[in-house]
Amino acid sequence: MAAELVRGQNHPLTQTRLEIRVSAGRPVVAGATLADDRGAVRGSEYVAHPGAPALPGLEVPRQAAADHRLAVDLDAMPQDVHRVTVLLALPVGTGGPTRFGAVAAPFIAVTGLDGTEEASYTITDLDTESAVTALELYRRGGAWKVRAIGQGYADGLAALFADQGVPDARALAGAIHDAVAQGLARTVAPPPRPADEAQVRAAATAGHASGARPPAAAPASGSGSDSSIDYTHPGRQAPPPPVTAQPAEPGRPAAPVAGDATGWSMEERLYNQVWGMFEDLARTTAAYRSAVDFADSRMERELDQVLSDPRSRVGGRADAAREAAGAKHSALVDRAREALDRDLAQLVAESEVVEPALPAPYAGWDNPCWHAYRSPMELPMAVRLGDLRLPESESAGLRIPMLVRLPLERGLWIDAGTSDAEALVDAEELRARAARTAVELAARLLAAYPAGEFSVHVVDPGGTAAGALAPLVDAGVLAGPVAVGAAGVAETLTRLTERVDLVQMAVRNGMADALPDDLDVAEQLLIVHDFPHGFDDRAVTRLRYLADEGPQVGVHLMLVADREDAAEYGPLLDPLWRALLRLTPVPDDHLADPWVGHAWTYEPPPVPYGSAVLSQVLAEVSRARRERGL
Repeated sequence: MAAELVRGQNHPLTQTRLEIRVSAGRPVVAGATLADDRGAVRGSEYVAHPGAPALPGLEVPRQAAADHRLAVDLDAMPQDVHRVTVLLALPVGTGGPTRFGAVAAPFIAVTGLDGTEEASYTITDLDTESAVTALELYRRGGAWKVRAIGQGYADGLAALFADQGVPDARALAGAIHDAVAQGLARTVAPPPRPADEAQVRAAATAGHASGARPPAAAPASGSGSDSSIDYTHPGRQAPPPPVTAQPAEPGRPAAPVAGDATGWSMEERLYNQVWGMFEDLARTTAAYRSAVDFADSRMERELDQVLSDPRSRVGGRADAAREAAGAKHSALVDRAREALDRDLAQLVAESEVVEPALPAPYAGWDNPCWHAYRSPMELPMAVRLGDLRLPESESAGLRIPMLVRLPLERGLWIDAGTSDAEALVDAEELRARAARTAVELAARLLAAYPAGEFSVHVVDPGGTAAGALAPLVDAGVLAGPVAVGAAGVAETLTRLTERVDLVQMAVRNGMADALPDDLDVAEQLLIVHDFPHGFDDRAVTRLRYLADEGPQVGVHLMLVADREDAAEYGPLLDPLWRALLRLTPVPDDHLADPWVGHAWTYEPPPVPYGSAVLSQVLAEVSRARRERGL
């Protein structure tokens, strides 16, 4: 029977192959240390963390996430390891919470590979701590037990490691946070969650005062998500519940409908529904993969038992044992696949009704809504930057729209370099596709904003993207001529960094009215093509400044670059690459979800071959700008 532990309580373990499941509500770092019989960790090589996730008998996640699964095989532990301590920490430098007292209490469950729970523990009474030893598995009298610990450290991982005797604890903590930062750079940011009560309440109050839409909470899915959603809004009644179609027959699932999620408007409902579909696909795939891993482990264990007896290694008995193990394995995998296919079918049916109902900012270029596009009167909640899929969903043709909140919270990097997924594409063709992708994404952003509220600047030092930039130039939707040469780079960066400085000073001093009358108050997007060509050290410093400080005051960066071209700068540019959301001009599996950390294949939003939709949309943007005298 599963035990619900309290701090300090222990419980015997009946299995040696375990899964430790962590649910924290917000992205956390999960790791583990291996200690000797005195509880000392001999060195960093005995610490499993995102930068070094695998040790004998232990594997931990490679990035920060709200939910984790750690794999533990106690039989495979080295003989000198007597204690496995599971640790959690909040990521550093991400803009998220800096203490566990500001987030929901983390929940830890120790289960067998079949999902049978052995023990669980909710870590309560945390306040200023940013790292915590959650629980430990330890040997006692030849058997293994689990003990709830819940010891927090206000000074973070460095203090935690020092307490366990890890040499050079501070350097190890820094290396872990660097690895986590690189992982988070791959992660698609989830919508704001109502757990951040103060932040959401403040933002909602400000929005209510200005007549703006309240920020959306975490996605509620019409596909079966079990998230608990609180849409409480200051000064307003609760939003109406989603309207769900009734099942045609008792016992059958309800027919999906567009907007089957909570929200104040159909746009918000669709946004939350898409995010719910994203989460549902992530979690059902995680369940399938976990079931397959269990089936593989079980078959391996059964075959090991057969082969451990010399009398049964050969002959009919061995063949029968292998056949029986294979049959059990196939049965388990088939059952898992049936469950996955059932969930995929529901998600495909939902996608088929949701996609046609999406408004232009959320829709693909092939959606008929673009033919009736008119410049909007207000800013939408989000914009579609592409599609996401997993290998398990490819056979069903299921793709999830990648919706990113507006205004953008981080810049974009269109990677013009090659990777394994791009090996069949010529390098020059890849660069050309990267430039076209940047133009198409810029067009989507221009179309999403009301006329005059979004200005686009382009820097193309070598003039190599003239063909790709033609739709923007010919439509007359740029804020000025394309900047070329080193002088053009310097002038554009100087103008935008000065704008950031002015707005920051005005905001800090509460003097927004003192801004110059000729200052363009619209959101700004700077497209930089073929970086670092045409950039000197000063220009690189200003670009990094824009990437870090610009989004907070409405200046956004879209970098079209091959990282190898900037290799001479070495680690100096690592913060720049991490600050930007990497997108690719061809499908590539480099993005991660914020729940379980799957590697998702990203595809840019393609303009249908021979379609004039891009030029038509830009023509409408240009018309609306002219009406505004721009």
